Amino acid sequence: MVPLMQTAILIFLSLLFQTFHLANSQSFIGVNYGQVADNLPPPEATAKLLQSTSIAKVRLYGSDPAMIKALANTGIELTIGTSNSDVQTLASDPNSATQWINTNVLPFYPSSNITLITVGNEVVTINDQTLTSCLLPAMQNVQNALGKANLNGKIRVSTVHSMAVLAQSAPPSSGMIQPMYSDAMKGVLGFLRDTGSPFAVNPYPFFAYQSDPRPETLAFCLFQPNSGRVDSGNGIKYMNMFDAQVDAVRSALNALGFKEVEIMVAETGWPYTGDSIEVGPSIDNAKAYNGNLISHLRSLVGTPLMPGKSVDTYIFALYDEDLKPGPASERAFGLFRSDLSMTYDVGLSKSSQTPATPTPVTPSTQTVWCVPKAGVSDAQLQSNLDYVCGLGLDCSAIQPGGACFEPNTMAAHAAYAMNLLYQTSGRNPWNCDFLQTATLTSTNP
Repeated sequence: MVPLMQTAILIFLSLLFQTFHLANSQSFIGVNYGQVADNLPPPEATAKLLQSTSIAKVRLYGSDPAMIKALANTGIELTIGTSNSDVQTLASDPNSATQWINTNVLPFYPSSNITLITVGNEVVTINDQTLTSCLLPAMQNVQNALGKANLNGKIRVSTVHSMAVLAQSAPPSSGMIQPMYSDAMKGVLGFLRDTGSPFAVNPYPFFAYQSDPRPETLAFCLFQPNSGRVDSGNGIKYMNMFDAQVDAVRSALNALGFKEVEIMVAETGWPYTGDSIEVGPSIDNAKAYNGNLISHLRSLVGTPLMPGKSVDTYIFALYDEDLKPGPASERAFGLFRSDLSMTYDVGLSKSSQTPATPTPVTPSTQTVWCVPKAGVSDAQLQSNLDYVCGLGLDCSAIQPGGACFEPNTMAAHAAYAMNLLYQTSGRNPWNCDFLQTATLTSTNP
């Protein structure tokens, strides 16, 4: 395509930029630790596993003391939670909130880096009015109990919501809270704004695909090359469902007047297997979703409405939960098996990370390139090109006047872009897939 040294220099600069963030900006990648299982490894083994990864945050649904203690002195941030059954008691009796903090926080903090307490899980959409009315008072009492322990500003308090709190989410600019929840949500959002706590939500592109199982929807959900979807409200073109769902939440909060409240993704993931009648679960899809999500977060591109930073995101889940009811997919979200082996590799292991000081990609060190397969249509190549450049990677070299503009062909420009994504995303095989239109080669293109 272009003189090899020019290509090498450009790719090295991209790798250098990417590596800087790999080494310094992992704090936004978290994982959920569910315990509806009878075969989980010992907490100490789980703590060692987590330390071998770039996972910086762990969310517990409860406040398991053994797991909290096992994570002491690891530096891993911990979110712990109260159960839904605790909400009414916490709301009605401030002393119960004090006791909860005395039992579940003070014996472990600060050795265990507890940074957030979630009061209940998806309480609002249970549609129990009594429980919903208790949510804000419970959060306030827990916050006051933290204040008594001189932990205000050190540990924050929030609650977690499902996407069902939205009346609509497509297009993202039309996102709005369900009218029946708006009063309760305004109270919760006011609390979050005043305490600097995040709005925690559970977006699942997997479920969006199940309700619209077209190939183009799958590509949109898996961060794979696609034609994108234009928001008719503001003209923004979205290239993946995750950004669209998160920005729908952003629009909904903005519409209620809470632009300053930050968003946290408390759960998102993709199952690697399911029942025969389920649409979407597979190893390839789970690997693509989680692997591409992690690459997207590491790019720090952000979402169209929240550019330039990555939302704190907790992947569901660390392990399978073999006792969960429901379809088989509910028991197949684990990134790791109970024997601590990987279910599939999404580039979280520290041993697979790019080293802190990258080696320049020169003719002697870059031996594999990602290129289009023979016979791929120009339309598909254009889609691949749009996808890579839409992620925020630097495509200026193939713009008019750029170092790699010549030869000015769709095949050459697409090959440059596809290889750029592959080289800067950790050189994982799934980063050179492009809906099976790409291949790896040892022949310098």
